[in-house]
Amino acid sequence: MAAKNEQPEMADDQYRGLLTEREREILSGDADVSDNYRYRVVSRIRTKLESLEEDVEVLERNHEDLHDELRDIVCGQEVDHDGE
Repeated sequence: MAAKNEQPEMADDQYRGLLTEREREILSGDADVSDNYRYRVVSRIRTKLESLEEDVEVLERNHEDLHDELRDIVCGQEVDHDGE
């Protein structure tokens, strides 16, 4: 059990991006799964995207540098950190 002021360790899946390794395999066609299962994976990813909207808002309000980094990655453009 962790001490009172100690933070719990992060689970391994918290170090991944939006997709798990398995989801990447399924979406890229490298996994032999049924169409029904692939549909469920796509649906689960759409749910993640909806949650991502809230994460972006939190970053925008509370950590501008991380928000800008995310925008750089997603939009493929560098953000001028001086607001220009």
